[in-house]
Amino acid sequence: MVFMLLHLLHLGRIGYPEALDVQRQVVELRKQQRIGDVLLLLEHPPVITLGRNSQRSNVIASDAFLAQRGVELHEINRGGDVTYHGPGQLVGYPILDLRGDFPQKRGPHLGPVDYVRLLEEVLVRACGDYGVMTQRIAGRTGVWTLPGGSIPEKKIAAIGVHVSQGVTSHGFALNVTTDLRDFQWIVPCGITDRPVTSLELEVDTQRHAMPTMESAANATARHFGHIFARQVLCVESLEQLLTATMV
Repeated sequence: MVFMLLHLLHLGRIGYPEALDVQRQVVELRKQQRIGDVLLLLEHPPVITLGRNSQRSNVIASDAFLAQRGVELHEINRGGDVTYHGPGQLVGYPILDLRGDFPQKRGPHLGPVDYVRLLEEVLVRACGDYGVMTQRIAGRTGVWTLPGGSIPEKKIAAIGVHVSQGVTSHGFALNVTTDLRDFQWIVPCGITDRPVTSLELEVDTQRHAMPTMESAANATARHFGHIFARQVLCVESLEQLLTATMV
């Protein structure tokens, strides 16, 4: 398979509405075939999002409490239930045309389920760079640690995507150095019997370096390029992305 280009844009810490606007612009340009595939990597201030399958009851904190903390709620068109984004969490929004050349593509386009499995594989490998062994669990989208003794598996990354006219949006959230106490505001993804965790808590620092947002972003981008058979090319800004030559 010939490796095609994937433009990588780091947005840094950016508000959810602003990131959503950037994402919408890039999605529209991708649908028009004016740009190639794009991966947006970023970090959000504290925000709660409700996917298409969400139940409002899975937001435990009161509206007054969230307003006092300055935490926004957004109902969006991705799959999945309720999730939390915040500082120390690496968020990725891949904007891909699934009709392109991809591993596991068995028809005119890469199927949404196969696409999600590839996203999970990217995150499994990124966690593996820190010696954190993770897995998929049938029926529970995302990435999970391995159980140990009486300790059940814990969710380290969430995935929720949307596909329109063959183009993807939304994506994944990997807990790197996230303050996990903020997850107490919700029932993450509607799952009540499994906790969440982060790379920071799972890494064996005697064998591996403590994860940072920068190193986790680099690892994720590298594995994304490998798993999706794309050559990753960084761009500095949305304006540079818009002028990039599509390959």
